[in-house]
Amino acid sequence: MASLVEARPDARAPSIKPVALFRGQTRVSIRALLLGGRAAPIANDEFRRVADRPLVLAAPDQGGAVIFRYGAAVLFGMTPESEQKLIASLGVKEPLAKPEFELVDLRIDGDADAGPDIEDGVIFIPDDSLPRLQVIAEALGKSVVLAHYESSIAQTFDRIEPLAQNLSEHGGVGKRVRELLEHIGGALLSEQRMVGRVEVREKPEMLWENAELERFYARLEREYELRERANALERKLDLISRTARTALDLLQQRRNLRVEWYVVTLIVIEILLTLYQMLVK
Repeated sequence: MASLVEARPDARAPSIKPVALFRGQTRVSIRALLLGGRAAPIANDEFRRVADRPLVLAAPDQGGAVIFRYGAAVLFGMTPESEQKLIASLGVKEPLAKPEFELVDLRIDGDADAGPDIEDGVIFIPDDSLPRLQVIAEALGKSVVLAHYESSIAQTFDRIEPLAQNLSEHGGVGKRVRELLEHIGGALLSEQRMVGRVEVREKPEMLWENAELERFYARLEREYELRERANALERKLDLISRTARTALDLLQQRRNLRVEWYVVTLIVIEILLTLYQMLVK
């Protein structure tokens, strides 16, 4: 039977109470959700905390969830009712109007000798140990965040394309400073969240204590192309930022040139007025 350990072993305790997770099921559905910019569980007695870093909660009936502070939740074999209760109990900041999600199948084969594997989008594991499930959640959490930013940046490209085309064809910007600054700020914010909050390229902290799972995580990382997708997003963010900065520089140069012409015009007018006054006198 699948189980999670509720707490670390204590020398004074004769045994550790297991927490049933999948109730003997060998086929489990996984749903990874990105709910918003931040997520943290609010006090709820129905869901039991069984691990930290990342946080793991056991559902009252079956299944469990891994919650990440950057707004992602990976749900393992939970019933729809438990999913709704869990999501309602999370304090989500900057919630998304339409949460990003990914669906994955998990197969638990206790007779497998080769260890964890991935085939046709299905994750096969020899057992449902807590660290193994946390590693799966780490990869899926990052994948769903990347999917969100891929969609968001694609929309930004659609908005910035007319700007780049206008620069190419007419040498003008045709955009207000505020809109250009929004493009730059949006690109910087997306990069900061991916690098600072999600740490897409960083090795999960839990692998330092479970070195035997490094190969498994590397396999998941390759399967979901986490590094390749992160690199592609960074290149796109850099292009958006450079395009917006170039347009902003041109706009500022034109404004500075216009101000200089205003100053020259005022000087010429003042000289003409002075000459006129001299002639009149």
